[in-house]
Amino acid sequence: MKKKIALLTVLFATAMYAQAQTSQDTERITQACMNYIEGFYEGDTLKIKASLRPTLTKFGYFKNKQSGKFEEDGYMTYKQAIDYAAGVYAKKRFPKADAPKVVKILDVSYNTAAAKITAWWGTDYLLLSRNGDNWIIDQVLWEGPLVK
Repeated sequence: MKKKIALLTVLFATAMYAQAQTSQDTERITQACMNYIEGFYEGDTLKIKASLRPTLTKFGYFKNKQSGKFEEDGYMTYKQAIDYAAGVYAKKRFPKADAPKVVKILDVSYNTAAAKITAWWGTDYLLLSRNGDNWIIDQVLWEGPLVK
């Protein structure tokens, strides 16, 4: 009987720790995703640097307005992401105030997570990893909006 009580106590404590960990992680994952969106929206290179791993791989598809077909838009590196954000700021090419900033966390493990974001440019699927107490985006696969 004592063994059962001890086992239940350990399981309960583990479940409580996991729940607390998930709550903190959810906030930090959401923050990494928002830094990513806002970094590109605001041209804020500090937010971009805070959200992306230097070995970033970003690849996507954009819909060709003439053909109506999605085409590969190529790869973006960490440096290119920073340069892109800097260009947004320099040229003052900010999106409209009501541009979407939607973050949906799809899965969280101890060291890895997956999220989906929706922004003016379309939908991005992000793979994140733990970076100390924070989370950082390692890979992005994106698709531009459905242009009518």
